Amino acid sequence: MEKIHKQILVKGKVQGVYFRASAKHTADDLGITGEAKNLPDGNVLITAEGEVSKMEAFIAWCRQGPPFAKVTELIITVAPMQHYAVFDVVR
Repeated sequence: MEKIHKQILVKGKVQGVYFRASAKHTADDLGITGEAKNLPDGNVLITAEGEVSKMEAFIAWCRQGPPFAKVTELIITVAPMQHYAVFDVVR
C-alpha cells in the first residue's frame, strides 16, 4: 500500500480541548504515524503519514476534532515522507 504525507494546520478553538491527545488516539486506531503540536498562535499543526484511505478518514476526523473543539479551517499540504514510526504529541 502506498503511503502519503500530509501537513494539516488545524485552525479554531483547538488548544485546551484535548485535540492533540484525541488526534493521537484516532491516528493510533487508523495506523497513522506523525506528530501533533500546539503553535503559539493557538492553532495545532499535525504531520501525518499513512495509507490514502486511512488518511482520508483521519482528515475527516480533524475537521471535527474532539467534542469541545471548534475547528474553523484546515489547511492541508503535501510534503515528502519522513517515515515516522509512531504518532507523538509534541509538548
